[in-house]
Amino acid sequence: MSAMTSVMRRVRNRPGSVATSAALACGFLSWCVPAFALNPSADIGQYAHTAWRIRDGFTSHRITVIAQTPDGYLWLGTEGGLLRFDGVMVVSWQPPAGTSLPSPHIRSLLAARDGTLWIGTLSGLVSWKDRHLTRYPTIDGMSIDSLVEDAAGTTWASGAVIPSGRVCAIRLGDVTCHGEVGRWATFVYESGGSVWVAAETGLWRWAPDAPRLYRMQEPLDANLQVLANDGAGGLLVTARNGLRRFAHEVDTAIPLPAAYRGQTPDCVFRDRDGAVWVGTRKGLVHIREGRTDVYTRSDGLSG
Repeated sequence: MSAMTSVMRRVRNRPGSVATSAALACGFLSWCVPAFALNPSADIGQYAHTAWRIRDGFTSHRITVIAQTPDGYLWLGTEGGLLRFDGVMVVSWQPPAGTSLPSPHIRSLLAARDGTLWIGTLSGLVSWKDRHLTRYPTIDGMSIDSLVEDAAGTTWASGAVIPSGRVCAIRLGDVTCHGEVGRWATFVYESGGSVWVAAETGLWRWAPDAPRLYRMQEPLDANLQVLANDGAGGLLVTARNGLRRFAHEVDTAIPLPAAYRGQTPDCVFRDRDGAVWVGTRKGLVHIREGRTDVYTRSDGLSG
């Protein structure tokens, strides 16, 4: 998907009526816009999408992460800087004069509830609010691979400072970091009041209690690691050999179509209708109420 960015939207059965449901192609799995009373049982073939391609001049860099702030703007993190997109035009965002990002390579973004945009880079973290850029020098040099906000308003960051992974909590400007997670910590996620971290050593429940490690039956992947809520008190976890569910301290495999088994999912997202979307190198898998279907280039996916 490095040559395109896709937004998929559900199409009503009657002609001429289209409503946006959710952004569903890997980078867009991290945010969701309201669904307008659409039929959640719609087939994947009832979705349409618009693509903005690199070859059409949208951007010259690969988009690595996307966030949407309350003002409606989409922020696109790339390997060469930060872009702002209003649905029509994309512009390169530049920090105020006299300031700079720790690195132009954007690794993670978080739109916090108070309107702050957190920007994780290959070499550190900044936040942008009310036209003011704040830098956190205590974690300069850390690759900020994932960001999340918990229920108390604390921002959590996971990543690595070679040779070890690191988990950091930022609260009211104070930064506290821990490094006992192995060589990498690629994803941090909040679910049910707990903060979860996917790391080399396994799956960690980091808060609100003392950190606790859970070993996974399948190894986690340092490059492609995502967690999502399964809607029933468990977690969906991408692993090296497929998709797994972690619940009651046990992880089990979630069957994918035969052609997709053994693949490492690039991303996973559970939408507000309860459907699960899994991005893979072969296409997009949609799981709902025991039914699984797929969407590939032969079905109209742009890449």
